[in-house]
Amino acid sequence: MRLLLLGGTEFVGRVVAEEALARGWEVMALNRGTRPAPEGVRTLLGDRTAEGGLAALGTGEWDAVVDTWSWAPAAVRDSARLLNGRVGHYAYVSSRSVYDYPLRAGAGEAAPVVASSPDLTGEVPYAEAKRGAELALEAEFGGRALLARAGLILGPHENIGRLPWWLNRIAEGGPVLAPGSRGLALQYIDVRDLAAWTLDAAAARLAGPYNLVGPSGHATMGELLEACVRATGSDAELCWTDPERILAAGVEPWTELPIWLAPGELYDFLHTGSVERALGAGLRCRPVAETVADTWAWLRSIGGSAPRRSDRVTVGLDREREAALLNG
Repeated sequence: MRLLLLGGTEFVGRVVAEEALARGWEVMALNRGTRPAPEGVRTLLGDRTAEGGLAALGTGEWDAVVDTWSWAPAAVRDSARLLNGRVGHYAYVSSRSVYDYPLRAGAGEAAPVVASSPDLTGEVPYAEAKRGAELALEAEFGGRALLARAGLILGPHENIGRLPWWLNRIAEGGPVLAPGSRGLALQYIDVRDLAAWTLDAAAARLAGPYNLVGPSGHATMGELLEACVRATGSDAELCWTDPERILAAGVEPWTELPIWLAPGELYDFLHTGSVERALGAGLRCRPVAETVADTWAWLRSIGGSAPRRSDRVTVGLDREREAALLNG
């Protein structure tokens, strides 16, 4: 298989490249060259936001394209127009954020989505950016476009900082504020499982929207944090705390306490989606202990500090605020 990656140096794109190389695929990537691609990837230089930034793709044919773009959808529109007729299949790593909020628990791919346009440029809200890119691909590729609507993504090379924050905090040891309940069901996907499924889907020419995330309850909050304790070998004491007490203290779920959400509309939106379609198309999800252990091993290999995307807020709870909550 000849694969073209649009990106290929950070988190999802990088892991897709590694998975494709492991399969013996020929991998080419278009990016700005600011970060190295995995060894074995042939890199083409180009900035999709600049005039003439796609010139390096003026010739060539590929069996499949994987695109992870997260900003203004006009860049995906222009890429799709340029490549139409020269690629067999176009997979776009979209997001479950495209669904209109609030979303009922258990909703699938037919749920209402946000309004957007494929022609948007400049700074665009995340949900509208992803949906606009989907519209661009549907217009150009129709039944040959795969819309992989990813949920919460964890694993090695994470550049948001969610699981790395928990690992580093727990590695410090001592009492750790653990947001309850311990049995709270989580919905996420290991980036390597996302990459494997996406490449399988590209080879099979799957099309249309798929919620690409593991089943709700594949792991619980307790299982995740306890796996962090085991992986780090820490003496951390998980102090399970009621959601009401955490919210009353003004602590922000998802950002100050990454991954965690208190039960309610936002929890239903992000942690209870239907994934039957992806499971039926072969999605397999590894145990949470493996995701945690491998992320910790990667963190240690790079000195303990994970890279961060400049367009995302810093995550994690200040130690003084944590201590105040723990001390009542």
